[in-house]
Amino acid sequence: MWEQIEAFLTYLTTEKDCSENTTSAYRNDLTQFVDAISGRVDAWQEVDHPVLTAYVDHLQEQKYASSTVARKVAAVKSFFHYMLDTGRLQDDPTATLDSPRVQKRLPKILSSEEVDRLLNRPVQMTDPKALRDKAFLELLYATGMRVSELVALDVDDVQLKARQVQCVNRANRQRTLPLSERATKSLRFYLERGRDVLLRDRHENALFLNHRGKRLTRQGLWLIIKGHVQEAGLDTNVTPHTLRHSFATHLLDDGKDLREVQKLLGHANISTTQIYTEMPSPDEGA
Repeated sequence: MWEQIEAFLTYLTTEKDCSENTTSAYRNDLTQFVDAISGRVDAWQEVDHPVLTAYVDHLQEQKYASSTVARKVAAVKSFFHYMLDTGRLQDDPTATLDSPRVQKRLPKILSSEEVDRLLNRPVQMTDPKALRDKAFLELLYATGMRVSELVALDVDDVQLKARQVQCVNRANRQRTLPLSERATKSLRFYLERGRDVLLRDRHENALFLNHRGKRLTRQGLWLIIKGHVQEAGLDTNVTPHTLRHSFATHLLDDGKDLREVQKLLGHANISTTQIYTEMPSPDEGA
């Protein structure tokens, strides 16, 4: 049975271009599934609807959140779809298996006033790190860029005269994003007055540097933003991704076309972008 799981995981990596984290999550969920059904079946052909429903009942008895149960069931379904598509099975036992209903959780967003409070926090300091922080905060909000995309930026990815930046997502797809006047100004100050002070190795191309002169990591950026969030007196649940959510919601509130927002965010499917149309305006009543 494990041979087929390994083949499926290889398929996810080589054919579906799934990330290491995604493949690892599938491995964990399928390992849990096999452990739960061991002793009841000896081959995949023996897995039937009662075995599957017993597994779902087992997950719910473990007090997993409905979203977690749904994810684990989805992993099992994906595996059996693969087994059917590759001819390893003649029937899909998950075809009639229901997943638990998951209540859609809307992302947290900031009002325009809260965004300004966060973006202006580093202005109260004048050292190179403050110039860096101001630049990446402005860039995150001006572009809706993912944190992973931001920390991967090199100096040459930014064209200040053209007021644009190029970034690459996890699927290695590149997109060019326009820069606001505020973001352009903050980036120019950082490049002229901050980055060279932080730089240790002249061959380092990373745009945003840590105190050792190396590329700023996702974890490092998260901790920096967390500090500014606390200093600005904002909800401690604000994360770097909150600026991406706020960027999208504010654009739609201002009348931006949904397809344009999808393109800016780099969403492969417009249904992912549509969640922002359900967001209440964060500035109502402000």
